[in-house]
Amino acid sequence: MLPNVTDEAIAGEARDPDCKRVVVPRPLWEEKLLRDHPEIGPHLADVLRAVAEPDHVAVDFGYEQRRRYYLQDAGPSRWLLVVVSYEQEPARVITAFGNRKDPPSWSK
Repeated sequence: MLPNVTDEAIAGEARDPDCKRVVVPRPLWEEKLLRDHPEIGPHLADVLRAVAEPDHVAVDFGYEQRRRYYLQDAGPSRWLLVVVSYEQEPARVITAFGNRKDPPSWSK
């Protein structure tokens, strides 16, 4: 289990469609996401909106307690993909990046 996140260490937070609290830990945002996906830097608000108001949600492949939230026409590409881990409390964003392809099983 991952350590608890204190309020001082949060870059942002949202409520998912089930009203569960989801946080973006500041160290993860600054030390992992911005390093691995620097193009996501100006899109923290879109990351939070993807969690709160997704266009599509799917279980993350191989991880039953993780969800993939997709927001169309947001972030640095056609889709913004945000992965949330519910393996701890509160749930947390573990990655986010732009994606040009439609989500698997996507249909409007």
